[in-house]
Amino acid sequence: MIEFHDDATTCVRRAAGVQTVGRVMTGERARQVDVGRLPADVVDLIDALGPGENLVLTRDGDPVATISSAGSRPGPPRTEYDDVTVVATAMKLSASARMSLSAELGPDYLVLDLHSAPATADVLLVPPVSPQLIGNLRAKFPKARVVLAEVEDAELGVSYHGPVRRLLDAGAETYLTSANVPHLARQLDHAVTQRQQLAAGTAAPLEIGPADS
Repeated sequence: MIEFHDDATTCVRRAAGVQTVGRVMTGERARQVDVGRLPADVVDLIDALGPGENLVLTRDGDPVATISSAGSRPGPPRTEYDDVTVVATAMKLSASARMSLSAELGPDYLVLDLHSAPATADVLLVPPVSPQLIGNLRAKFPKARVVLAEVEDAELGVSYHGPVRRLLDAGAETYLTSANVPHLARQLDHAVTQRQQLAAGTAAPLEIGPADS
């Protein structure tokens, strides 16, 4: 906002293309001028103004006008997804199954169908599919962590079996995904040691070893 303190200055500013747009609290009329009409160094000073700060224009040491900050610039608009972790499901889930998953995850999560989720989704939940399809999904959701899941829930009508589940059902106890042989040795030792620590007569839980070391 530019406040003018005398009629002579007002006449000069009108000649420069200043428009009257309303009244300020002092009773003077507020006017506006596009910053493109001002020198670049003056524009830089205006841009540097913080909330509540003023820039005083002078002539021969006497103040003739005051430019006041209009406040901080508005940030990017918030969306309904700002405060939650968005999970996009590439599985066919009924509304009740999606609601159940969301409820179990808690209020910090929002579970959406693949086709209604935003491109900024945080997690992409995918059943066992081809590498090509995973690549296509990653292109659609470039920021999402891709999580593969095999799940069976007869009550909610969800059935996504895959090769790992079939191997575990056949009697395998652990499925290790190793980056190299030394990594495999560490994983195998951990799996065997954990098995030996179980109480006698207690079956080892089925598990999948983590890929990281």
